[in-house]
Amino acid sequence: MCAALGALAGASVGLAPAAMASDTQSKEWYLTAMHADEMWKYSTGKGVKVAVIDSGVNPATPSLKGQVLVNEVPKSAAYGATVDFDAHGTSIAEIIAGTGAGNGIKGLAPGAKIIPIRVGSDELKDEKERAKSPTSAQAIRAAADTDAKIINMSYGSEYYDLDEAKALEYAASKGKLLFAATGNTAGKGNPANYPAADPYAIGVASIDKSATVAKYSTHGNFVDFSAPGENVPIWCNTKFTQYCMSGGTSQASAVASASAALIWSAHPDWTADQVLRTLIDTAGRDWPKKTPSNYLGYGVVRPRLVLSNKKIDPGPADEDPLAVENGADTDSNAATPSLSAAPPSSVKGESKGSGNATGPTSAAQETGSGGSTQTWVIIGAAAAVLVIGGIGFAVLRSRRNT
Repeated sequence: MCAALGALAGASVGLAPAAMASDTQSKEWYLTAMHADEMWKYSTGKGVKVAVIDSGVNPATPSLKGQVLVNEVPKSAAYGATVDFDAHGTSIAEIIAGTGAGNGIKGLAPGAKIIPIRVGSDELKDEKERAKSPTSAQAIRAAADTDAKIINMSYGSEYYDLDEAKALEYAASKGKLLFAATGNTAGKGNPANYPAADPYAIGVASIDKSATVAKYSTHGNFVDFSAPGENVPIWCNTKFTQYCMSGGTSQASAVASASAALIWSAHPDWTADQVLRTLIDTAGRDWPKKTPSNYLGYGVVRPRLVLSNKKIDPGPADEDPLAVENGADTDSNAATPSLSAAPPSSVKGESKGSGNATGPTSAAQETGSGGSTQTWVIIGAAAAVLVIGGIGFAVLRSRRNT
């Protein structure tokens, strides 16, 4: 990479201790909001492997026993894969595929399996350890060469890296779905977050119980979806004895990855393009699909609407539903560079019509670039179950295509 990888994109936003007790899963409000019990009648993610590129994954936590495919970690990225230096990667793995055993986190796709890959990060303080760990580009390529259908990247940096972008293109060519956290820096200049802002990565923003984008969630034209990420239990530290409540786009990316795993398990003959297209078509939004939001992308992921519809049309098997964004979306100062371009000197996560980088994300009214005022009702917390479950969705948005 052109610079050391930045922070893992989720565990640093608000940590509140919550003793690991029998009510851990009751704190996973999004399981109820997304009607997980109903979805699990159709699919649990069985047969789908998810590569988690992160701080490493501890396969010995009660919720991950038997869930981590240690023997399938590629040799090129095996160093430290099961030694989690931050507890972040283990938390992400549990949010995706945890069984809930031992009062642990119950994953949204508990039937899925995890392939762990540790990536070098600024948070890995030991320089020798960091040097031995694969770069983001190396980790993505290694994951692409496994049997994983989905690659989750809950990390990021504000620096564009050509090797990373090429690795994502390679992974996409291998038929993988690549979910990435958009970042937690909306209030700190809102810089674009890579790999989320790279071509072929699917950027995921964070929402709270009221289906409102989190204040910290980095926004821009690289946001493709939003998912529950605020006030979610994760491991407090590497002692793995206690969960804390935290918020971040890391958790949101994990929920989106798990959503794709549920769908792919139910439709194993579908391609990545078809899984992605059905997620786009069923996403919760109250704006035209052709003008995705800078804050919430195409909307909140709602896999239940895909799983419950026996007649759903996944569309063409070989047409990327994000083809324009992956190759020709340049109407923004947050546009992703071409794979042959030099890294931009400054890239911000806002675009035309988005307001300032730290602008409101829960107000009821905004004025678009054309001067017309559009009003969006903010759904209250009590309605979150209905909102994400499939009844309706309305939230402040900003057109990213003007």
